[in-house]
Amino acid sequence: MLTVLAAATVEAAHDAAHAAGESGAAELIHRFGIQPGYVAMQFVSFAILAFVLYRFAIKPTLATMDDRNAKIADGLKNAEATASRLEEAQKEAAALVQQARVDADKVIADARQTAKELSEREGAAATERAAALIAKAESAIQLEHKKMLDEARAEIARLVVATTSQVLAKELSAEEQSRYNQAAVRELTTL
Repeated sequence: MLTVLAAATVEAAHDAAHAAGESGAAELIHRFGIQPGYVAMQFVSFAILAFVLYRFAIKPTLATMDDRNAKIADGLKNAEATASRLEEAQKEAAALVQQARVDADKVIADARQTAKELSEREGAAATERAAALIAKAESAIQLEHKKMLDEARAEIARLVVATTSQVLAKELSAEEQSRYNQAAVRELTTL
């Protein structure tokens, strides 16, 4: 910018010198306080300052900004990729959960079926055991009934012999007692 101003001033001075002669340009430079040596030194200082700023401030800043922009772009790409992977993972998780539900329902149904079958088997076994106990009880009752009848027959036969011996008022022999006992048993058996 300063260079343009200096060039414009020099050009204006040059134009003025042509128009008014040599004394007008010098007067104009003197009027503005422009000294060509200082202007040249300021131009060189500005060029050095611009070079140093560009080299050590602007260029690293631009490089850092480019790196950050690249990192941001990579981050956005990674975020998109991560979002798509997350969506896929969620779909897979939903599918796995659904499959687990189906498997769990199947296991529960199998468990219920097994429990029902086991219950039926145990019920049948309990019924069989109860039937066996009832059969044993009936058999025991029949044996007890037969034993009781045998005891009753024996008692009745003894009473018949005792009554007969008292009615006849004599002592019966063993043979007669046996005959009366057998006759009483035959009579009782037909009842």
